[in-house]
Amino acid sequence: MRLNGASGGGGRGRDTAGAAGARRDPPDGRGERGGPAPHGVDAPGAWLRTRASPPAQAAAAALLVLTVTEIAGSAANGIDNRVLVRAGRALLDGGSPYADKRLLYLPSSVLLAVPEAELGPRVLQVLVPVVTALLILAGWWAALRIFDVSPRSRLGVAGAGGLAYFAPFRSEVGLGNWTVASVLALPVALGLAARNRWTAAAAVAGAAICCKPILVPLALLFVLARRWRALAVLAGIPLAASVLAALLIPHPGLLATKTLPFLLHGQDAYARPYDASLGTVLPRLGMPHTAAAAVAVALAVAGVLAARARWRRGGDQRLRLVETASMLMLSAFVASRPAFLHYVLVILPVLLASLPLRASVPRTPWFWIVLLPQNGALLLPSLESLQRRAFRDAVMLAGLYAVLAVRCLRRPGEDPRGRLLGSATSPATCPMPTGAPAGRSR
Repeated sequence: MRLNGASGGGGRGRDTAGAAGARRDPPDGRGERGGPAPHGVDAPGAWLRTRASPPAQAAAAALLVLTVTEIAGSAANGIDNRVLVRAGRALLDGGSPYADKRLLYLPSSVLLAVPEAELGPRVLQVLVPVVTALLILAGWWAALRIFDVSPRSRLGVAGAGGLAYFAPFRSEVGLGNWTVASVLALPVALGLAARNRWTAAAAVAGAAICCKPILVPLALLFVLARRWRALAVLAGIPLAASVLAALLIPHPGLLATKTLPFLLHGQDAYARPYDASLGTVLPRLGMPHTAAAAVAVALAVAGVLAARARWRRGGDQRLRLVETASMLMLSAFVASRPAFLHYVLVILPVLLASLPLRASVPRTPWFWIVLLPQNGALLLPSLESLQRRAFRDAVMLAGLYAVLAVRCLRRPGEDPRGRLLGSATSPATCPMPTGAPAGRSR
């Protein structure tokens, strides 16, 4: 069958016929002429989508259980969560939560922390790591769902088991940081947007911002998509929740007079060594603070422009949403103060879940090279101390930024039939099959 349609047809007829022909590609990801399909998955992608063996599933589950059990057994876990627990207790006692300068959260977070304040420390020591790990795992499954990949697939099981060796996962579970709300919310929101449910996506992102305002840069995605009503929902939910909470909190003005100056000045000697933002790391390497800030801002602006270029290029809507949103978030991470190790968990699941698709970012080896130092089994003696950990984390965030920016700015290639991949006239703008559903491995 000719993909370009009947002779004499107009451009629209050619596009429709091309999309129809592409949809008839066999589920193994090969085109009708035996070569790789220009869109969807190829043979390795189809292999990743098939069901993992029961022993592999059991091994991944065992790794996660052992890791979380180890962390839950440490009395030092949940350090970041304790800041919010103290804030909830201060509110119940009639004091201002923002008397603690380390409370870097919106007033809405304080109200959400009140139920935890009623629980004992021993309960929280076990509960916080378990709930945090489950939310990260749910975020991974939600990311897989964007690309119609089963959690029991080889990719789903490998990703879940690999978390046990991934330093950001262990850090997040150990700290109990509320970044985990965004780890779950981003893939859920992008999955809803991929199904054209933008208002629901905005509501999910807005609810996550109520917990911790890490997804604020995602508002630019709604601007690029010109989804103004959804953008209003995204901004309105945390704004309304914070205003309501501020009415119930004594001296909420301390957030502006005490907390924000503490944050903008790079916090203190306790937290600064863990900050992987370029504005903090570069001065530690000898660059003047002003120059470091200028570099960080320039990279953030360049990242936003790269995200806009990726959005305008179009293509598969799922990849378009995932790559644009990830570029926006990484642009914020390299420039914001602070930016910690576990922030990468916000964008990594959605990028990894796209691996079965031929055009995905994880298909480049550089993606894995910048993540390699975060493997818990790999020790770098000169960077293992807590005081130097931020250098390795900054390389990871900046490396992912560079890899994704190159992908966002690249020009569309051509498939063997001469059409531009990702152009407005290619089948990539239509929903495409991503391979056979997960089934029994052979």
